[in-house]
Amino acid sequence: MTTTEVKPSANKNPKRNRNRSLGPKKDLKKKKTKKSKAPTFDKTVEKKEKKKTKKSKEPTFDETIEDDDDVLFSEPVSSSEQLSYFLNLLESAVGIRVSSLELDSIKDTCVVELPQRLPQDVSNLGEHIKLSCGSSWKESLCEGETVEGSIDPGNPSVLVISSSALRSLELLRGLHSLTKQCPAVKLFSKHLKVEEQVTLLKKRVNIGSGTPSRIKKLIDIEALGLSRLNMIVLDMHTDVKGFSLFTLPQVRDEFWDLYKNCFHQRVLEGRLRICMYGPKPAPNLKKKKK
Repeated sequence: MTTTEVKPSANKNPKRNRNRSLGPKKDLKKKKTKKSKAPTFDKTVEKKEKKKTKKSKEPTFDETIEDDDDVLFSEPVSSSEQLSYFLNLLESAVGIRVSSLELDSIKDTCVVELPQRLPQDVSNLGEHIKLSCGSSWKESLCEGETVEGSIDPGNPSVLVISSSALRSLELLRGLHSLTKQCPAVKLFSKHLKVEEQVTLLKKRVNIGSGTPSRIKKLIDIEALGLSRLNMIVLDMHTDVKGFSLFTLPQVRDEFWDLYKNCFHQRVLEGRLRICMYGPKPAPNLKKKKK
């Protein structure tokens, strides 16, 4: 009897065996799906470009907005545009309107126009003030001896006014080159008592840096004098929340109270100049009509 050799049957589904050797079919699908979700180089670049485009969007001078107080630009803004902006704020805040006759007498000398070649940041503040004071800057800003009969103690030549004690300290660092012989006086309330500041103001003072409320208080008690005051520097810097000297509610009211009672008449008489330091408000922006 002959025996028939039985050959193993050929696999009708070779694909199935191949899948077994590589592992479950489900895992392959997961890997493929995961790989397909990875961002390509082109998509990454496209996303970055979209982000850049979003950041670079800024309102132009012709754009209509609801509140132009919040729109600040680092581009040069002329002194006449700055004065117009300042007077509009003054009128809306305290109701004082400068007549055309008064405006003619102050418009050329009232606002300090700073050189465009220097950025208006903390590190350049001392240099800007020095240039604004002209050839007599050393005598006005650096000399520390009180001259009897001509320079009274406690009467600064320049006042730097900002929205907070922390910002005042930052600005003082930018004035260090001018205040080695005669240190600038800190005129804010944080960690400083009025009595301590009164003692400091019994010496010659060239520069003071502080907040509106404490400056006003020291003027009211006659510790801080204004006989030498030639320029007020108004800090236009905005904090992390977008507030500035002109927009932070309580500080804004304190500033306009100080300005109205202590500075405005001197500005009209041509004895005091205003320096708006930092990013300037964009001119010619019309308020949106509701």
